[in-house]
Amino acid sequence: MSTIPIRNKILVTGAAGFIGSHLCEALLARGAVVIGLDDLSTGRQANLQQIDSHPDFRFVEGDVSDRVLVDKLLSDCDSIYHLAAAVGVKLLTENPLASIKNNSRGIDTIFDMADRHRCKIFFASSSEVYGKADGGALRETDPVSLGPSTVLRWSYGCGKALGEYLGLSYFRQTNLPVVIGRFFNICGPRQTGAYGMVIPRFVEAALAGTEIPVYGDGQQVRSFTYVTDAVRAVIDLMETEQA
Repeated sequence: MSTIPIRNKILVTGAAGFIGSHLCEALLARGAVVIGLDDLSTGRQANLQQIDSHPDFRFVEGDVSDRVLVDKLLSDCDSIYHLAAAVGVKLLTENPLASIKNNSRGIDTIFDMADRHRCKIFFASSSEVYGKADGGALRETDPVSLGPSTVLRWSYGCGKALGEYLGLSYFRQTNLPVVIGRFFNICGPRQTGAYGMVIPRFVEAALAGTEIPVYGDGQQVRSFTYVTDAVRAVIDLMETEQA
């Protein structure tokens, strides 16, 4: 399989988040210079403590929808990993307006600025884009059936699907190098249960000796991906020319 070399200077949005912090560490370990952008609304500075003093890492606190800031940061970058997003069922149901606006504005800004500076981009999408799957094996070519707009949960998958459409349109019209990956319930160290993530909530309940919350009939099946496996897959995709 032919590959292209890893880029020298990389912008990671959502860098102080659970997945973003692991991604920054992995990129630095491979010799990249990394700029981490995060508004710390759900990310935590503590997630970056292992790389805060790394000579090739710089953290910038800011909004991914700030066009002037993103334009400046991308001016000397070769590629970008766009992970920043409002995530979690709890956050989407408690503050849907801000979540939807922040996600959509951030996606528009990132793709627009990436195209302006011709930066190869990885867009972190979600398994939510598959919608109401029938339980069988999933394929990217399957028709998508989302739930009604009155159920806020589906706004996240809808927003990620819009990001995929936007990215693929940039690729088709301007030949911007775009890679899309749909994350499946990433789990591992630094993940918090504050926004409804299931494994941290299970662990917190078990440690507290309280009942572990299970919804539905308990027969549901979910796919989980360990964070370092996800990070390795993301970097491999960005290095693979066919992707």
